[in-house]
Amino acid sequence: MSQTTEQIVEQARTAYQDEDYSNAAELYKIAENAFTTAGDPLSSAEMANNRSVALLKAGNAKGALLAVEGTDAVFSRVNDEKRQAMALANQAAALESLKKYPEALEHYEQSSEILKRIGENDLRAYVLKSISAIQLRQGKQLEAIASMSASLDNKPNPGVKDRFMKRLIQQVFKLLSR
Repeated sequence: MSQTTEQIVEQARTAYQDEDYSNAAELYKIAENAFTTAGDPLSSAEMANNRSVALLKAGNAKGALLAVEGTDAVFSRVNDEKRQAMALANQAAALESLKKYPEALEHYEQSSEILKRIGENDLRAYVLKSISAIQLRQGKQLEAIASMSASLDNKPNPGVKDRFMKRLIQQVFKLLSR
């Protein structure tokens, strides 16, 4: 008995939730191929992004990057800016894991700009946090603090920890402006 593509996608989601990332990646690849065969490039690109995340979680950053390459262009062609930004962020995460920080930073910044434009503040906060972490690794402390501050500004409902961090960053800026 043959499974439908939707059943395979559901199995992939279940494997991912069960932290069986390698199996999830394989199932997402099967679904990706099925969508490609069916002439559905958007669903295929989405499965490639899901596969990329699963591969990254499984410790295969190179495979994750290969899986997600070019998917941002698929979403761009149909003006799906949210998924385009997410694809760029997935590429950036793989590049970051491969310690290709300048390229990762470039992809994260492109993602951040798109998310800002479309008002996706929660997702942008996550991307800005990643930008801040890379800037810290590169020894760009002031830029990292500014990115972290922007990340906190984009959180609609900051928790206690976030509010404390925001106050701390404000104090740092006050000290630096003296």
